[in-house]
Amino acid sequence: MNAAELGHVIKEARIAKKMTQSQVVGNFITRNMLSQIENGNALPSLPTLEYLAEVLDLPDILDFSSSSSNESSRELSHISDVAAAITAAKKAARSCDWNALAAMEDNYPEELSDEFEALLAKAFLALARETLDEPAAAAAYLSKAVAYSDRGLYANATVKAEAVILLQKAASSISVIEQDTL
Repeated sequence: MNAAELGHVIKEARIAKKMTQSQVVGNFITRNMLSQIENGNALPSLPTLEYLAEVLDLPDILDFSSSSSNESSRELSHISDVAAAITAAKKAARSCDWNALAAMEDNYPEELSDEFEALLAKAFLALARETLDEPAAAAAYLSKAVAYSDRGLYANATVKAEAVILLQKAASSISVIEQDTL
């Protein structure tokens, strides 16, 4: 049950008991707080939830606190995973560990796609520079650099331009190698 659903249940119970907000809150919480809870704009603390359950005769509402804490715990775990992912990516970029950054390509958090795509564009460009003596490998890295440099909030025309220029050089090198082998 989310905050809006909980608020709706509390409001319906209050109305069914023909009580005003002031009558429900007594001296325990403010009427404004109850209004925020009923409108789904605030979640009650456990003592407040217990108080409301007693006043409004809603013993089942206490089940909300355990499901809510499970949801909160999952959400906090996800936030922690996202923070760890971007921290690892930044660390790899700062230390120029482009292979480590490239390895994150398939499993970065969707909510950080803009940041990861910008970092991946730079990583693949750097890997291409390191493999210019292997034109096919460089071309594969450069294709990815071009694609990532053109995406998201941090699209980078400079990275794209450099990658395109190097990609043309790599393509020329591949053509020369193929002609020599004929």
